[in-house]
Amino acid sequence: MKKILFVCHGNICRSPMAEFMMKKLVADAGLSEDFYIESAAVSREEIGNDMHYGAREMLTRKGIPFSSREARQITKDDYKNFDLLIGMDISNLYRMQKFWENDPDSKVKLLLTYAGKDRDIADPWYTHNFDDTWRDLEEGLSALLKALIKEQ
Repeated sequence: MKKILFVCHGNICRSPMAEFMMKKLVADAGLSEDFYIESAAVSREEIGNDMHYGAREMLTRKGIPFSSREARQITKDDYKNFDLLIGMDISNLYRMQKFWENDPDSKVKLLLTYAGKDRDIADPWYTHNFDDTWRDLEEGLSALLKALIKEQ
């Protein structure tokens, strides 16, 4: 089983969207039993809060099932419990690598690198543009799933 943790700043917009979008992608591919997927934050600012209303609205509009959840911060144990730790932007990666002592097992990755791009997932916290975030996530997650299937 491949265990994936998606990480963004507050765990209320990008990372939970990635979590639920990826769960749908693997379910549609008949691979739900092969994956365990969660999301978390690098910061403590939103701990305990549910997803941003814009993220919930976008997932609903696109037909992606999701559940109520509480934002949580990454932990030291996440490093040993997950195979991949996927950050949404360079700032997340920096904080994740620092937190997990420079990523000795090379588990920390930037999502869009799977799509051959060296850039961040658009952050709707600042722009309120969940459409751009959706497009970035869709591209990155599709490429990630293809890479993981190819690995098997």
